[in-house]
Amino acid sequence: MRDITGPLQNRLLAALSEDACKRIFPKLKLIEMSLGDVIYESDQSIEYVYFPVDCIVSLLHVTERGSCAEISVIGKEGMAGAAVIMGAKSTPNRFIVQSQGRAYRMPAADLKKEFNQHSEIRIITLRFIQALITQMSQTAVCNRHHSIDQQLCRWLLLSLDRLDNKQLNMTQELIANMLGVRREGVTEAAGKLQKMGAIEYRRGQITVIDRPKLESLSSECYVVVKRENLRLESETLGV
Repeated sequence: MRDITGPLQNRLLAALSEDACKRIFPKLKLIEMSLGDVIYESDQSIEYVYFPVDCIVSLLHVTERGSCAEISVIGKEGMAGAAVIMGAKSTPNRFIVQSQGRAYRMPAADLKKEFNQHSEIRIITLRFIQALITQMSQTAVCNRHHSIDQQLCRWLLLSLDRLDNKQLNMTQELIANMLGVRREGVTEAAGKLQKMGAIEYRRGQITVIDRPKLESLSSECYVVVKRENLRLESETLGV
């Protein structure tokens, strides 16, 4: 017998009505998402959309010279590939697995059909896109106006919100690439947070020791994103 409770670990899928679940769940396939996997490359056709369960997907902007910077993260609160329901066939960004885990994959054409035919799906997915736009805008503000220390705190908190534990398997080089800053800056910022007792860092693993302190050291950008996510999630569950 097929397990239909698994998809409910993704909050978008959990918000679906019983009728929508009956239509959509048979079209889902659970797949492993390994660290560093690129699920979409820039300008690549989107064949599938992904609903993370316990992995995190990063949206990266890649320049012509090959440098990159993260513009948002997606976890169990949403989906990767939402551009297809907005009429796009591809995305200008690279989508890469930042934290390994699992996700449910669905043919993009099937989701687009659901979006066009059922208002429930339109409301749920558009609310997620609104939350994603908020996160992107706050990331831009944070990268422009706040210190590397604050950017790192925001990034750690956004990642923690999408995981079920307090540990992140991340090298400082990877974090630097995500933030679009030099590795030395991340090393210094992580060292400060460790001395203050907010995190513990060793060999590519970051453990959050004091989340309230991390939140107090972060910029207001994290609070704006968190508040918007909670508001839209509350409205979605009321559909």
